[in-house]
Amino acid sequence: MHEIDGAAGGGQIVRTAVTLSALSGEGVRIENIRGDRPNEGLRPQHLAAVEAGAALCDATVEGDEREAETLEFDPGDVEADDVTVDVGTAGSVSLVADTVLPLATALDAEASVTITGGTDVAWSPPLDYLRYVKSPLLLGAGLDIDLSVGSRGFYPVGGGEIELTLRPSELEPIALTERGALRRVEVYSVATEELEDPAVAGRQAAAAAEALPDVPTPTDVSYVEAESTGSALVLAAVYEGGRAGFTALGEAGKPSEEVAADAVAGFQEFHDGAGAVDRHLADQLMIPLALAGGEVLAPEHTDHVETNRAVIETFGYELTVDDRGKAVLISG
Repeated sequence: MHEIDGAAGGGQIVRTAVTLSALSGEGVRIENIRGDRPNEGLRPQHLAAVEAGAALCDATVEGDEREAETLEFDPGDVEADDVTVDVGTAGSVSLVADTVLPLATALDAEASVTITGGTDVAWSPPLDYLRYVKSPLLLGAGLDIDLSVGSRGFYPVGGGEIELTLRPSELEPIALTERGALRRVEVYSVATEELEDPAVAGRQAAAAAEALPDVPTPTDVSYVEAESTGSALVLAAVYEGGRAGFTALGEAGKPSEEVAADAVAGFQEFHDGAGAVDRHLADQLMIPLALAGGEVLAPEHTDHVETNRAVIETFGYELTVDDRGKAVLISG
């Protein structure tokens, strides 16, 4: 059984360890989970990720309790199943999805995973980032997946729901090193229906488009029912050879135009650099890189890259991280 010290990072260590344990068939014990965080131990979204991974590989799990600082995960074979997990809070469904998506590479039949929680919440990728930034890259690498949305969930109640369909897949080496010319910046703006009269989603989208006058900006504006009031904005920058996402969440008292400005500022900083993917995709694509090989050029060498690499190498994979001035090349 592999042993990992979880004190050096957050929930990503748990998610990556569960994914690779399920794929390898090798057990893992994680100690000092989130030991450097003010609220140490497992939180509801981490438990949901463990539950989803365990259900798809019939794992024996010890320590799967809220605030537990030690977890043991002993997997069986990855098999198709219909899995339902509820974070129980506004914890991120996108991060739970990240745990199970790579398991499609070990399936021999279709599986579905329904996840309930927060779809657009802080400290995690909003749903439209998963749908329109990350998923297209995974599909292009051979991962056969679908994502459908039942409802949206914002902080503090959550209550959003997505369903993932995973089909047997074979990943191909990833080649994201030359982003090429910018084709367009897709604008996805969503707000809850009580914010329709002040046109929050529309104003977010319009302000983002107005800030990018020389770039095609197709927009998607929607108003949705949800148990908590909220809004989210995702910009998906589509290049000839790369893709990147930039996000912002609405807040009480924060003008829609400021929400747009935050997302646009993230895009402009990235566009002035050299990466082919954004800083968050850099570490999120490391498991596919480990499984299939390839190269990804990211804009910076983050702590998440290092902690994720350490977990991945625990399972016998080799990744190299080569700093190249204003960018970093991650190779599998």
